Amino acid sequence: MPSEYRLILKHLDQPGYTPDLDCYLRHDGYHVLRQALALAPRPGPDGKPISPQEQLRHEVTLSGLRGRGGAGFSCGLKWSLVDRKSGKPIYLVCNADESEPGTFKDRQVIYKDPHQLLEGLILSSYANDVHLAYIYIRGEFVEGARILERALAEARAQGFLGRNILGSGYDLEVYVHRGAGAYICGEETGLLESLEGKRPYPRVKPPYFPAVLGLYLCPTIVNNVETLCAVKHVMALGGAEYAKLGTPNNTGTRLVSLSGHIQRPGYYEIEVGKVTLGELIFDPAFGNGLRPSRRLKAIIPGGVSAKIFKAGEKVKVKRPGPDGRELEQTLDVLELPYDFTSLTAAGSMSGSGAIIVLDDTTDMVSALANISEFFAHESCGQCTPCREGSLWLAKALRRLTQGAGRAQDAEYLARIADSIPGGRTICAFGEACSWPVQSTVAKFKDEFVARGKDHEARRTAAAQAGETAK
Repeated sequence: MPSEYRLILKHLDQPGYTPDLDCYLRHDGYHVLRQALALAPRPGPDGKPISPQEQLRHEVTLSGLRGRGGAGFSCGLKWSLVDRKSGKPIYLVCNADESEPGTFKDRQVIYKDPHQLLEGLILSSYANDVHLAYIYIRGEFVEGARILERALAEARAQGFLGRNILGSGYDLEVYVHRGAGAYICGEETGLLESLEGKRPYPRVKPPYFPAVLGLYLCPTIVNNVETLCAVKHVMALGGAEYAKLGTPNNTGTRLVSLSGHIQRPGYYEIEVGKVTLGELIFDPAFGNGLRPSRRLKAIIPGGVSAKIFKAGEKVKVKRPGPDGRELEQTLDVLELPYDFTSLTAAGSMSGSGAIIVLDDTTDMVSALANISEFFAHESCGQCTPCREGSLWLAKALRRLTQGAGRAQDAEYLARIADSIPGGRTICAFGEACSWPVQSTVAKFKDEFVARGKDHEARRTAAAQAGETAK
């Protein structure tokens, strides 16, 4: 039977567990940090000493940990790309913006276990020779920012932050920075621009790869809340042991936000790839199925920017066979393992880990119109295809929901959506606003065509009635 595997969420919902330092210390808090700071250099294969920082970075690489913010990029590889020879300071920024609709996992850690995040952040900073780090938090998380400020003060008072942390000689300061609630600040270079006090326009890559030219044009690591929490557990277990969790190339655990037309919405932690999309929705340990007498219609598997799946859809994925070689398989969408690789191969993505379930009461035209209004509002406006295209999509869908639709609007929507992404924009926002339209119109085209035809018929009938009245 599928079940949760709570690592990051181990203590969060236990009775009596509180977000203060005393409670965290009673549950072995900062124990991993103490161990990391006590590491000594050890000889490498060539006889040269390997520093404690290099040892910690090696464990993260060995773990196979992938970023939990959306792209699923290798955490160890991201750290390895940092320019350590520039002579400039290295910064670390925690992305706590969490503005992808349907996503509500990172905030649970911030509100209920902030010191776990701080320990992961301090460990990551130590491993990368960082002496100044920032937590960039979404502006709407007012109470979350207060909790983090309180946790930082507690950590400083106990010697876990500031100068000479725990007598190790290592110095680190961390500051909370509240954003202004812009979706685009979830994109790392847009976040950095905002952190510098500018409009959050994403930067062109290259040359502005954060690992080389990040905050204040210095080498910068940007990791999200869940990733930094996972770093703590990687270093507690060891990279090789952590890699045994999950599946190959999809190691460790993953937090998922489950919402929509299900009986048990909430946040859950699973071994990556060990639970299928269908189990997450229907198993009593997770979503416990749809509301009584309702049938599944569609699934958004990774936040609203992910391409939608239609109930009963068959997808092709490549999975390891008995001899280890990859074999192509055709699976029902509910049989898909919930991991980075399978969902990408099936034509969508796990994104922010936000699963939104839609039953047969859902009006797909209205649902897509709601999503497109959001993206049209959130476009930063820097790139013409995205700025204009997202607005055109929203206007066309507004027509279809307000009685002014046309039969050809389905083709019109698809044509616009196809024209925005594909390297025409600086960041991935072009894909984010296009993919929902591309997939929803393609898989539920009959609903869009029928809506447009109905509106045309009503307008024709009204015009004929007006002529008759004359």
